[in-house]
Amino acid sequence: MAYRNLALADRGAVRTITVNRPDKLNALNRETLNELSLAFAQARHDDAVRVVVLTGAGDKAFVAGADIAEMNTLTPLQAQAFSQAGQQLMLAIERLGKPVIARVQGYALGGGMELAMACHLRVASEKARFGQPEINLGLIPGFGGTQRLLRLAGRGAALELCLGGAQIDAQRACQLGIVGRVVAPEQLDAAVDALADQLAAAAPHALAGILDAVIQGGECALDQGLAHETQAFALCFSTEDMREGTRAFLERRKPNFAGR
Repeated sequence: MAYRNLALADRGAVRTITVNRPDKLNALNRETLNELSLAFAQARHDDAVRVVVLTGAGDKAFVAGADIAEMNTLTPLQAQAFSQAGQQLMLAIERLGKPVIARVQGYALGGGMELAMACHLRVASEKARFGQPEINLGLIPGFGGTQRLLRLAGRGAALELCLGGAQIDAQRACQLGIVGRVVAPEQLDAAVDALADQLAAAAPHALAGILDAVIQGGECALDQGLAHETQAFALCFSTEDMREGTRAFLERRKPNFAGR
């Protein structure tokens, strides 16, 4: 389908979804949230897609936040629906069953930081900036920022960023565990492509099992999480990819995973 606010491109098994509102610093309005939900649903059901890269158009912003001009007009009930739509999108990304990489080249603020945190991996340019500035608008994060920041960086960092509303640079975000890798701006595309290609070559069922065990199991008590892991581990033994991977190891060659 055609999107008004997104651009999609495929490179082999890697699909790149770009929030394409550079004149608005890729801010998230309701229409963009709906389009992102559709785009990720398509990626989920397309077996040819093994990895998704999420980014924003232009050099200035990944996503600079929610669309404040639109939010200014919302009633409390409309705001509740807006928050729920954002949270449902973030959950859909987090539970896609395929790795999602956030390519962060500039501002990732408010809803943009929340969008990046919903991705499984985050690679940032040295020029990237992160923050939850909602307090400066008389608001709190509404797309899951309080909860994912708490889980990624801990209570102290979550309170510091949400209560203070200040921006941090990419290196500080990396120190806090919000970002996994920081590279020079001119190396960002190569770093993201290399990571995406590595993941696209892996066994899809094993990738899905790891994502499920870490994300779903991580919300459980330890014994429940371990049971979750055992179940996912056993399920891998029903796949052709597991036989191919172990056979390739014994034959001292690279495996060719077919996703079966």
